[in-house]
Amino acid sequence: SVVRNKMKYKLLAASVLATLSTSALSATYQLTELGDFEAAKHTYVTDVSENGHVIGVANGLYNLPIDISYIDFTDNSIESAYNNEVRTFELSDKEITFTLNDIENNDAIYTNADAHAFMVRFISGLSGNFEYQKISSPVAVKYSSTSAIEQPLFDIASVDYNGLTRSTSNFYNGVAEDGTTVGWGSAPFEKTTFTPDGETVEETWFTRDFIERGILISAGGVEVPLVPEFNEYGGTSKASDIVATDTGYIVVGNVSVGIPTERQTTLTDNCDGLDEPIMACINSFNNNNMNNRGLFNKTAVKWILDSAYNVTSTELLGLALTPKEDEDNNPFISNALAVNKNGIAVGFSNTRYFDRDATILTMPTYFKDGDIVDFISQQDDWQGGKAFAINDNDIVVGYASKGIEGKLRNKLFYHDINTNTTVFPEDYFISSSSYANDINNQGYIVGEGEIGETESTRISEAFIYKIGDDKITNLNSLLPCYDTDGETGFSYKMVEAKSINENNEVFGVATKTVEKRNSLGEVVTDINGNIEYESVAVAVKLSPIPNGEVENCKAPDAEFYERSSASFSWFGLLLLPLVGLRRVYRF
Repeated sequence: SVVRNKMKYKLLAASVLATLSTSALSATYQLTELGDFEAAKHTYVTDVSENGHVIGVANGLYNLPIDISYIDFTDNSIESAYNNEVRTFELSDKEITFTLNDIENNDAIYTNADAHAFMVRFISGLSGNFEYQKISSPVAVKYSSTSAIEQPLFDIASVDYNGLTRSTSNFYNGVAEDGTTVGWGSAPFEKTTFTPDGETVEETWFTRDFIERGILISAGGVEVPLVPEFNEYGGTSKASDIVATDTGYIVVGNVSVGIPTERQTTLTDNCDGLDEPIMACINSFNNNNMNNRGLFNKTAVKWILDSAYNVTSTELLGLALTPKEDEDNNPFISNALAVNKNGIAVGFSNTRYFDRDATILTMPTYFKDGDIVDFISQQDDWQGGKAFAINDNDIVVGYASKGIEGKLRNKLFYHDINTNTTVFPEDYFISSSSYANDINNQGYIVGEGEIGETESTRISEAFIYKIGDDKITNLNSLLPCYDTDGETGFSYKMVEAKSINENNEVFGVATKTVEKRNSLGEVVTDINGNIEYESVAVAVKLSPIPNGEVENCKAPDAEFYERSSASFSWFGLLLLPLVGLRRVYRF
C-alpha cells in the first residue's frame, strides 16, 4: 500500500541517519554566517588560515554593467534572441515588459530587471564571440566578522561605465597565517576598434592582454603578479596555495612552459592580425582547444618568496609522463593545488593509462624532492582524479574516479605518503560521488558527497570524517534540529565543507531560503504582490560546542524516489530547494 511504502522509506531514512558515524565527535556544531556581500546572491569559502583569515568568492552579482553603445539592435542575432524571449514569456502566461527599443533608447537595462536579465543572458551566450562585451559574475572576497570585502585581482575601472569592468575571471585560493593571499585571474577586456584587412569600416572588438595570471597580495595590500617565464601571448600562471615560512613564503600553482609545435604553426597561420585582433584569435584557440587543456603546455610550479615578497626561486615540478615526439599537437598539464609546511605539493598531472600509452588520464599526484608520484592504482580501475590538500603529517586528500553502476563516479580518498597507503572511506552510498577538500593535522577530513538524486540532479551534503572511523558523518546531523524558536526547522543545510582548522572549526557553504531578488537586486513579487523566495548559498563557519550532544532530529515527512539499484535510492531527506550549487573551482 502507499502508506506502507511511505513508512518503509521513512524507516530507511531514519536508519541511514542512525548509522552515520559520530564516534569521533563529542560535540555538536554551532553555525555562524560569515560576512554578507550585499552586491551578490551567493557567497562561498575557499580557504582559511589558522589565525582566522577567511577568503572566498561571491557569485551572482546584481547590476552587472551592460555596454550597449556598440550593439546594432537591428542585427538578426539580437532580434532572434528577443523573439525567443517573447515566446518564453507567453509560455508562462506573461506579457513581456520591454522592447529592444526600450533597451536601446530608454535606459531599460537600468530600470527594468527583465530587460537587464535578457541582456545579461544574451551577452553571456556570446562569450566566445569577441565582438561582444565580456562579463563575469564571480568576485574575490575577504571575510570579516560583519561583512565581505571585494579584493579585485586584475580588474580595473571601466572607461565606459561606473565601477570595475566586471570582465575578469577571479579565483581567490589560498591564505597564509599572516593574511597574505594568493589567487589567479584574467586580464580585463578592453573595448578597441579594428579594421579588417581590405575593409574600410571600423569594427568594435574586445581583447585582453593575458588569459590567466597568478597573484600574491600581502595583508597590507602589496600586489605581486606571478609572471611566467614563457609569456608568449601573455602566457599563463595560477597560484593555488601559500604557506608562510621563517624566511618568507612557499606558493604553488602552475605556469605555461611552451606551446606545442603543431599548435604554434596553426596559430602563426591563423592569428596574423588581418581578419581579427591577434589576442581575440588566441583566446578563441584557447577556449576551443580539445580535451579542455587550453593552448599552452603548463606544469606545476613552486615559487619561493622572501619576506619582502621577492621571488627568490621558481621550481618547475614537471609532469607524470614524458611527451613523445608525435604528441606535439595537444598540450600537457600538471598543477599543484596545495602545499604543506614540509614543502610537499599535491595536485594532479596528465599521465598515461597503465596499459595503453596513447590514452592520457588526469590523476592525483604529489610533488616531493624532484619526484612526481602518481599514487592511485589504475589497475584497480581508477581512471582520474585530483588531490586537493595535504596536512603537515604528509597525508593527502582528494578524489579519484572509476566506473560504478555504469557511470563514472568520484570517490574521496586519503593517502599517507610515509607508508604509501591509500584508503577510500565508505561514503553515503555505493554510487555517491564524494570529495575530500581538506584535512587538519589531527586527521579530520571534510568535504561533500551526494546523498541521493532527483530525476535530473544529484544532491550533495557536507561531511566530516576522522581517519580510522568506519564511515563519514553528515555535518547536518551535528547541527541543531530547530531554529532559536524551538519549532521552526533549522534554516541552513550544509552542502560543502571546504576547510577545517586545528580547533576543528569547519568552514564551508550552506544553503538557506531568502527573499528572491532579480538581476538588479530588487525583491521579486508574484502577480498578487506576494514576495517570492529562493535558496541561496552562504559562506558559514561551524564551531564545536563543548560537551554538546548530537540531537536526534525526527526525520521529516517526504516522498522518496525509488529506482532499481544497489545504492540507496532516497533523495528527499533534509533538502532545501537549491540543488547543484556545488563549488566549480576545481582546477
